[in-house]
Amino acid sequence: MGRAISNTAKHRPSIEGLGWLAIIRLGLVQAALGAIVVLTTSTLNRVMIVELGLAAVIPGLLVGLHYGVQITRPVWGHKSDTGRSRTLWIIGGLALLACAGTGAAATTLLFEHSFLAGTIAAVLAYVLIGIGIGASGTSLLALIAMKTAVERRPAAATITWMLMITGIIITSIVVGSQLDPYSHERLIAITAATGVAAFVVGLVGVAGMEARPTVETSRSREVSTSFRDSLKDVLEDREARLFTVFIFLSMLAFATQDLILEPYAGLLFGMTPGETTSLSGTQHAGVLLGMIMVGLSGAFFGKRHPDLPRHFITSGCFGSALALAALAFSAQAAPNWPLQINILLLGTANGAFAVAAIGTMMILAGRGRTSNYGMRMGIWGAAQAVAFGLGGVLGTIALDLGRWLTGNDANAFAAVFSIEAALFLISALVATRIGRTGKTPRETMPDTAFMPGE
Repeated sequence: MGRAISNTAKHRPSIEGLGWLAIIRLGLVQAALGAIVVLTTSTLNRVMIVELGLAAVIPGLLVGLHYGVQITRPVWGHKSDTGRSRTLWIIGGLALLACAGTGAAATTLLFEHSFLAGTIAAVLAYVLIGIGIGASGTSLLALIAMKTAVERRPAAATITWMLMITGIIITSIVVGSQLDPYSHERLIAITAATGVAAFVVGLVGVAGMEARPTVETSRSREVSTSFRDSLKDVLEDREARLFTVFIFLSMLAFATQDLILEPYAGLLFGMTPGETTSLSGTQHAGVLLGMIMVGLSGAFFGKRHPDLPRHFITSGCFGSALALAALAFSAQAAPNWPLQINILLLGTANGAFAVAAIGTMMILAGRGRTSNYGMRMGIWGAAQAVAFGLGGVLGTIALDLGRWLTGNDANAFAAVFSIEAALFLISALVATRIGRTGKTPRETMPDTAFMPGE
């Protein structure tokens, strides 16, 4: 049976999938999502703590809430699988996100008059932000995976995430230039204007894309109308389960470092706030470098070497573990340590594994017994969101606990960095098992789609 399907597949006409310009257009939608989210997770955080004088735990819990809500991503992914249009879910989620982001900014006025009213409104706004991100982002990734040729998916992931970062940078610069002199009303107006601009960019990016040919050549896989059956398809797929575990562990390690790197540089290396901000910029430059490296490799060599994404995942995780181990050692050598170089290498390894993982996610999304791109993207997106939500909290808790137990900052930071390095090593070991399930691609999917390790 598998051989007959294989022979038939060889004679089917291949579909080229989206061109680079079309991929860039869809990447603009991700940029639009990032532009709105950065205002709620960065600018609004600062306003709540500084201008409103709220405890830092309040915005921290709200950001954690919007990540937690994204555990519903499988629901939105399944609905986009079974609905008539993924485009409606992308645009609808983006519209909800824009409105909820503006609502979150408007809570600043409520907090001035009533802490209780402001808190209730903020909780509702951040719940809707999480739903908007989940519905739009999950459907967008599923659409990109469906319409992009397999060998281009790592490069497509690179373009998409680089555009998201670009959207965040541009929004931060423009909003920063327009927000002074600060007032709550000005923040609300700028957030609303950003939402409108992002929505228009999203419309332009996604228009007509769903009508493009789907690269999946097999028509034998039906869309499961049952959420339970579609979920069961993923849970019974050993490779999908492994990838879910990998996403959770690697993103947990990735997120845990976010909130402690700058305090580390300040406490042990005596860096000023401006210098630690520059250090963060060095890390993001490394992330972009890693992403570009994966994207260019995928574009030039992806067709001849289809296992490149898996190699970048494992090498990126090992590289991240080594860079974090070096940071753990630097805690004892501080301030005599090339910290800038260490952070640049950490960012490069992080960027390489992260974008390769997204590319592999797009590839594996088409490997179910049924056509359930959205469900698979939803499960992996939920694992990523939960890991990000936990990472920031657990990193700071582990640091405080280490400082309390050891009474020494250097030992506490070294312990946390070592834990993160161990998580990346475990993630790399899990990644080596992906694509080695003992089944051939023909046994698991009657397509000519790529399977990691083939």
